[in-house]
Amino acid sequence: MKSILVPVGSSKNAQSHLQYAVDFAQAFGAKLYVVQIYNVYTKSGTMIKVDHILERESLDFLNRHISTVDTKDVEVIVKTFKGKLINTLELVCKTLDVDLILLEPRTNSIKDEVYLGKTSGKIIKQTNIPALIIPEGFKYKPINSILMALKSATIKKEGVLDPLKAIKTQYKSALNLLLVKTPFYNEGDFDVAEELKLLVDSTSTSENATTFQGVLENYKDNNPDMLCVVRRKRGFFTKLWEKNSILKKDFHASTLPVLVLSGLK
Repeated sequence: MKSILVPVGSSKNAQSHLQYAVDFAQAFGAKLYVVQIYNVYTKSGTMIKVDHILERESLDFLNRHISTVDTKDVEVIVKTFKGKLINTLELVCKTLDVDLILLEPRTNSIKDEVYLGKTSGKIIKQTNIPALIIPEGFKYKPINSILMALKSATIKKEGVLDPLKAIKTQYKSALNLLLVKTPFYNEGDFDVAEELKLLVDSTSTSENATTFQGVLENYKDNNPDMLCVVRRKRGFFTKLWEKNSILKKDFHASTLPVLVLSGLK
């Protein structure tokens, strides 16, 4: 893992989130891109563009933000971009060859009951970039155990497991694979791909209506340091396909980091 990106909003948790990102990047010897994306506006009633003003203010904000944390020996690169959030973020990640995005659950939501706010939810829902969601106020610690929940262990995409491999290798983590049999189960779904099999330390099964419910039923018994799931339109984040935000009451495992891989197929 060489490049990690942190999109910065205006949340009260921004400082602790950035410190976690620095600590995490240091563990991997990765460079850290701290970015802010803003929309393009023109001044009402005139043709005077204010792009340069927004860019300058955004850069000033990011530099002040970085000055509040201990950057250690991590290479921190500040960048601002104009454009629509999702399209711009995908282009930026591709251009900068980003391996992982570190997300705050809520960037500007003031509702305590919200787990994923609209911005973070939109990034998880609408992009295919690997992301690590860090709980609010969470302090960095080694990831010694991982619970990975899947309803199908078939892998067709190349490189989709790379972020998981990097984390497991770095921390020598124990990986428990939870295979959840849902009503959409197909013959062969539990045939674990060789690439994944090499990473797994133990395997358990559960029968539930959704992968999400399987995790809620099993994660406490596993007591992992990180949960790993994959993007599927009718998968773990089913609720996010209905709304961009998700409530804490609907996701009781909101106190641990969640690694979201791009779809396996």
